[in-house]
Amino acid sequence: MSRYNIYSLLDWVYGGVDPKFEGNGGPECAAFIAPQQRISESLVIVVISVLEICVALRKINLSKELKVVGKDCVRAKEDSLGKNLLLVALCMTFGVEVGFKFATKTVIYLLNPCHVMTMVQIFLLACPPCKTAMVVFRLQVHMLNGALLALMFPVVNTRLLPFEKEIYYIQHSMLYLVPLYLFRKGGVYKPEPLGDMWWALLSTGILFLYHFLFLQVLGLATEVNLNNMLCPAVSDPFYGPWYRVWATGHQTLLTLIHGKVLTLLSQHTGSFCRNLLDTLRLRSKKVD
Repeated sequence: MSRYNIYSLLDWVYGGVDPKFEGNGGPECAAFIAPQQRISESLVIVVISVLEICVALRKINLSKELKVVGKDCVRAKEDSLGKNLLLVALCMTFGVEVGFKFATKTVIYLLNPCHVMTMVQIFLLACPPCKTAMVVFRLQVHMLNGALLALMFPVVNTRLLPFEKEIYYIQHSMLYLVPLYLFRKGGVYKPEPLGDMWWALLSTGILFLYHFLFLQVLGLATEVNLNNMLCPAVSDPFYGPWYRVWATGHQTLLTLIHGKVLTLLSQHTGSFCRNLLDTLRLRSKKVD
């Protein structure tokens, strides 16, 4: 009976992954890269990632940041209506996505970084402002490059259920909406200075370790192409045996730059909105 339950559980987890779809998984996808190349790439990238994390942790002055955050935590107000509405919208969107994964027996795909980031953002919206929220928020800001790639190079050839493709775009778009909203609240959601690259470097190291130590190992065990760790996506512009080497380079640059661009964009949009509101208030006073 217990063995039946295990097989039934595994069937729900990845039984619906169809290897007939290119880039989905299967023996051919798992054998896309030669074993020696896969091992050597993994060792080099894991070592570099560990070094990135160690250097970033030594450079980040967390105690100084926490002193500022501590004052904001004391003065924290109750959750606003906008934050609660955004939390409900994100939970509903992710709930529909989880439902699709259970319906198609592909629950294992919930371990892909974009789904993990959605769960992290749900935590940030539900969690009151605190020290943990500050650390998690700053890390996830620099882990949203996957959402950009998902929108630029969408992989929707396996989404066959009604509204499944639409929820793909809605979920990845909301990954940008949440940090932009939290940026405006300030306090513990205030980003580090633009010249400070250590949080971005720490996020980069964590992301690569998650891919090469967790997603790759799990993907090889199940022959499921989790976040394209076994073989490239059908829309990958660097399609070929060295696609992971190319990805390591351009994703490192994108991770380091993307979060800073998002921070800069939030600052400009925030000031623009404030100036627009001030202008409208002045006009209404003149009319009165």
